Amino acid sequence: MTFEPRTDWTRDEITALFDLPFMDLLYEAQTVHRANHPRNEVQLSTLLSIKTGGCPEDCGYCSQSASADSGVKATKLMDVRAVLQAAAQAKDGGSGRFCMGAAWRNPKDRDMPALIEMVKGVRAMGMETCMTLGMLSADQAKQLAAAGLDYYNHNIDTAPENYANIISTRTFEDRVETLENVRDAGINVCCGGIVGLGEKREDRIGFIHALASMPHPESVPINALVPVRGTVLGDMLADTPLARIDEIEFVRTVAVARITMPHSMVRLSAGRESMSESCQALCFMAGANSIFTGDRLLTAPNAGDDSDAALLGKLGIAAMQAAPHGHLEEAAE
Repeated sequence: MTFEPRTDWTRDEITALFDLPFMDLLYEAQTVHRANHPRNEVQLSTLLSIKTGGCPEDCGYCSQSASADSGVKATKLMDVRAVLQAAAQAKDGGSGRFCMGAAWRNPKDRDMPALIEMVKGVRAMGMETCMTLGMLSADQAKQLAAAGLDYYNHNIDTAPENYANIISTRTFEDRVETLENVRDAGINVCCGGIVGLGEKREDRIGFIHALASMPHPESVPINALVPVRGTVLGDMLADTPLARIDEIEFVRTVAVARITMPHSMVRLSAGRESMSESCQALCFMAGANSIFTGDRLLTAPNAGDDSDAALLGKLGIAAMQAAPHGHLEEAAE
């Protein structure tokens, strides 16, 4: 087994990883993790919704879609000062990374000056910056790069062959185009997806294969679906056993992501508030090394700072103090 990044993983190889005895899989994942990342350290990140609701996309899982009857009210883009105040509070709470999300299909050019000021302001605090704003043009990506954005999040959500079952208003290829624009601009890529959408294991294999076959995202968030009433998938899955992916299968997905993308940060993201402490501990064993702190993730509930501190204390895991990725040093010169 090599610890060097590969983009030639086959589906058969990834299937074989999923099929390993659970303890063997965790051993391999932890071995890869320790060869490439600090042991017993997790990056604490905070996610803020800077523009909520009213999105024209029809993502079947999303409560912020204009087509969802979820009760989420559409808001305007937050004031820059309010965003920077939230970032300062997050830093005081121990977060080293501040992520800003807007419910758009794509940002308008009139929004760019405010977004640029947000990036500059958060970076001036010494925090790692990330944004997720929908699709980006090449020029918009370049503007954010010039402002010093460290990461851009744009998830592929699921396997290419399952994508049309989840979203109809944009294609898998649209997602890839934005990722290419982000990479070409010199911004680190944050790209993962959601499991527990009612998909089969073959779809999870296809999801990991798609990520591991591209230039590996520097950050790979793995989300467990939070079923929300009023969304297509929330109504379909909320009252069925499929609403919560089996915890062992979720941990397997994290472990395979770690093995196939050894240098990436694997982020344990949405759905964590419903996971047992044992499941979260197994995810860290499987190579997850970042979590979102606070009580909310955009519009979904999250575990909360006190709960996180207690769990990490039990496990002997410390908050990561590593310097932010990207071109922070260049921007400071």
